[in-house]
Order: sequence, then C-alpha cells, then structure tokens
Amino acid sequence: MASAVLQVFGQPASTDVARVMACLFERKLEFELVRVDAFKRAHKLPSNFVKMRDPSGQVTLKHGDITLTDSRDICRYVCTEFPRQCTRNLFGAGALERASIEKWLQAEAQSFDAPSSALAFHLALAPPMGGASPAAPDADDEEVSLRAGTAESERQLLRVLDVYDDALGRSAYLAGDEFTLADLSHLPNTHYIACSARGRALLASRENVARWYEAISARPAWRQVVRVQCQSAHCPVPFEL
Repeated sequence: MASAVLQVFGQPASTDVARVMACLFERKLEFELVRVDAFKRAHKLPSNFVKMRDPSGQVTLKHGDITLTDSRDICRYVCTEFPRQCTRNLFGAGALERASIEKWLQAEAQSFDAPSSALAFHLALAPPMGGASPAAPDADDEEVSLRAGTAESERQLLRVLDVYDDALGRSAYLAGDEFTLADLSHLPNTHYIACSARGRALLASRENVARWYEAISARPAWRQVVRVQCQSAHCPVPFEL
C-alpha cells in the first residue's frame, strides 16, 4: 500500500483540502493534487471520481484501493499509514497522547469549525471596520443581516476561544508542548479569519491563542499550503511568504 500513489481531489482554497495538504506536507509525502475545476472545464468527470467523490465536493483522498472523504479521517489515516515519515508526535507517541489529540480534534470538529467557518465567510463579505453603521438610512437589509451575522459569529467563536486560551496558558500547543494534528486541524479556518484586520484583532484579543496561531501558521508546511492556494486563486495572505 505504501508504494501506491496518493491522490488528493479538490481545490486548494477549500479548508478541507488545505487540512489534508498540510498533513501531507508535514509528512514530506509526495502526492498528486487533482483540481476538480479542471474536470468541470472539460465538461466530463472520470467515472471513478464520480463514484468516490465526497457529496460536498470538498476533498477526496485515493491511495490504492483506499478512498476517504473526510479531511480529519484522511489526516488520521496518513499519520498511521506513514508513521516513519510523520513529524515525531503528530498523532501521539502512545495511547495517552493520542487521546489528548483526539479530544482536541473533536473540539475542532464539533465546537470550533461551525463558528469559525461562519465568521470567515462573513468577514470575507463584510465592509471594513469603520464603515457605515447598520442603522444608517442607506444601509440595506442585506448589509444589516451581514453585520448581524458577523457579530453573532464573533460572539460564538469568542466563547470557544476562551476555552482554548485557558488551555494554551498551560501548554505551548493544544495537546501538550509539541505541535500535533490537534493544532494542524485548526489552521485552515483560522487562516481565513486572520486574512482580515477584524479577524486578526479578534485573535489578538486572546493572548495565548494569538501566540499559538503565530507559531502554527509560521510552520513551513502551512506556508507551503498557502503558496499552493495562491497559485490557483486569489487568496489574501496575512504574512509574508
């Protein structure tokens, strides 16, 4: 199995695809990135891709006879299938470490993902801070709704970040003092939040979260992901590559 070609189907701008690429780059594993849009332009999807694709169209990993469509499961698979290429403790060196990593992977999927995704979406559409007030006479219903959605997403995410900030006050990373999948899984959504001044200010409001994000976003593997994203679509970059 280890000699089979790793193929990742999807678009690099997708947070799910970015999560998988970050894991593969951390492992220094070679893989083929198959951009779905290239198939769409050709007006034909290969039959094997149609059968194996994720219903959401976000990401699919194919490795020999193995096909996976959940980005977090793909990362777990990569870490267990290629242990020697792994960053030393990316998925834990033992049962206790892995349990801690799994706790934060679940927190990311169940508590962090929804509000951070919503906020990233709202921030991408929202006018810059200091713009017209939603109560201004010329503010239409869509702008009022967008501003309200942004504020609510911020409130929800800050409640989650309070928990993170407390945990990160006791260790350098979420699952301990080394970077793991627990941290990696948070990078895609947090990156998009950090692409706006308002998002960066929100992260900076939690000192330990800000320190943590600065450390994990500076990793060479993640910078490589952002470079790939910028090659195929406009993608604001909150740091100098």
